Amino acid sequence: MLSRSAIATYSRIPLFGWLHGSVAVIRKGELVLVIDRSDERGVSFPGGLAMPWETAEQAMKREVSEETGLRVKHAAQLFEYRSSTEVPLVIAVFAVEAEGELKDSWEGSPRWLPFTDLRPRLLPSQKEIVDRLL
Repeated sequence: MLSRSAIATYSRIPLFGWLHGSVAVIRKGELVLVIDRSDERGVSFPGGLAMPWETAEQAMKREVSEETGLRVKHAAQLFEYRSSTEVPLVIAVFAVEAEGELKDSWEGSPRWLPFTDLRPRLLPSQKEIVDRLL
């Protein structure tokens, strides 16, 4: 993911226009899986930026695997939205069923948190996801 300095730079000079990203909403009852980010920016849904050759779903599956160690069994795109709170970003949001054992990554640690408690800790660009799903 982009470092703080890269985010600050890209927000001022969006050289490549709107970036494309994908996130997964993985639920277990009243809980949702998030990444407790190692960059101390809070928590985020598993996901990230798409490579130019990837579809939104391919990017989401790759990011879920990298960030959580889980394998996506089933995914359905819920919606897509634009956010410019940090950088110009088009975010595809997927409802996901996944399997496997959780593991930490360099980006952070996966954690199950109550869905209703997420918004204050969530990255600014992802708050709309909670607003739409609650």
